[in-house]
Amino acid sequence: MKIEPLDDRVLIKPLEAEEKTSGGIILPDAAKEKPQQGEVIAVGPGRTLDTGERAPVAVKKGDTVIFPKYGGDTVKIDDVEHRIVRESDILAILE
Repeated sequence: MKIEPLDDRVLIKPLEAEEKTSGGIILPDAAKEKPQQGEVIAVGPGRTLDTGERAPVAVKKGDTVIFPKYGGDTVKIDDVEHRIVRESDILAILE
């Protein structure tokens, strides 16, 4: 299935939650934190300005980003959970 986000929305595939702590303790599913990092899968064309032009989007497909833990909407694509967030909700781009 192909999804193209609208306006300034970004489709993100969250990275997997850590299975172990830094000390080597294996975490059960209930104890894992929601991931806050993910890979940008698709980007909308940008929001429409009052002049009718599109504002450029700062992220691009393939970027690794940090997003709010509970922000955006969760959607399932081919049995894999993705998040759709607004560009303004993205906190940082990891390099």
